[in-house]
Amino acid sequence: MVTPDTAENRPFPWVGLLTLSALIFVSVTSEFLPTGLLPDIAAELRVSESQVGLLITLFAGTVVLSAAPLTALTRNHSRKALVVVVLLVFVFGNVLASVAPSYAVLAIARVIGGLAHGLFWAVVGAYSAHLVPKHQIGRAVAITGSGATAAFVFGVPLGTALGHALGWRLAFAVIAAIILVLIVAVMRLLPAVQHVEEVSTGEVPLPLAKDRSIPSVVFVCVIVVLLIGAHNVFFTYVAPYLIGPVGVEPGAVAGILFLYGGAGAVGLVLAGVFADRFPRSGLAVAIAAVAASVLALGLAPMLPWVALPAIVLWSIAFGGTPAMLQTRMLHAVSARMRDLASAYLTTSFNIAIGGGALVGGILLDAFTVRALPFVDVALSVVTVLVLLLGDAWLRARESV
Repeated sequence: MVTPDTAENRPFPWVGLLTLSALIFVSVTSEFLPTGLLPDIAAELRVSESQVGLLITLFAGTVVLSAAPLTALTRNHSRKALVVVVLLVFVFGNVLASVAPSYAVLAIARVIGGLAHGLFWAVVGAYSAHLVPKHQIGRAVAITGSGATAAFVFGVPLGTALGHALGWRLAFAVIAAIILVLIVAVMRLLPAVQHVEEVSTGEVPLPLAKDRSIPSVVFVCVIVVLLIGAHNVFFTYVAPYLIGPVGVEPGAVAGILFLYGGAGAVGLVLAGVFADRFPRSGLAVAIAAVAASVLALGLAPMLPWVALPAIVLWSIAFGGTPAMLQTRMLHAVSARMRDLASAYLTTSFNIAIGGGALVGGILLDAFTVRALPFVDVALSVVTVLVLLLGDAWLRARESV
């Protein structure tokens, strides 16, 4: 079992971190699979595209409501055993989605997936920090975070292509089968960890509510809600936008998503290079670049020489931001609060994902899909302002 002391002396845990990366890959692919298959699901179940978009909101809303309570209830349980349990629940949810006879059953399947997803991220989000000493957290998060990037590079595009070719139900079934294989990998390859911080003899534990790292954790969560919410207002409905204003053939959507995901991988690498050197300004620059690229895409979607470079720049700029935010949180939070902070970070991400999809769906019905990128831009600008003001406040607080 890996403890904080043994983590300092052990070789870098490549196998464990790559196993976590693979788990994140299937989790993110499963969460965002309806995004690429939105028109197909809507057509077969005879519901609107905005209703299918609400499946993302339902999934995320379940995470928001369940992540922190489930994390608190399971705080003293083995992290490795919990990973196996949530993966089994993931399997059930995806199998149910693959055979869902109606929109209502598909919605239930997404709720089941959301229950697993919330606890999954609370555990896995902090797992890498338990495997390595503190000075290697950024490197470990970049490795595990590559699973999320790979989901956008390969998982969602391949799932979209598979769904277009053979039916969206098969895409969910394939995800379930892959998770079954990964359960075996977890049992054999993922090291167990000691996640509960032991109190020294005679030491009185400080209540979590008085932990000095709480303001930094709250600040990161606020930035997540703003940034990821802005992103999902638009990205949830990117397939209709590509087919409509951009003029892409439906069969080519998977290729565009593949391009987007590949550019995001570049962004993750750049984040790994610059995040440690410019931990505060680097994030602000990335968000500003997101706003600029989405604005260009919104203003000139019909011009290929504008739209395609804008999509690539959008993904490069956005691709590293989730890893940058997670790294910042893990550095800021005290060791005893890592799992709980990861649960709050997961909750924040899913408030943003679900809220963004909900707002985007309302705007899609009230206006047109062309309104979505401009809302994304406006919220991104607000995020930069909050980030700069919040950083200034935290620096002043730390100097006292």
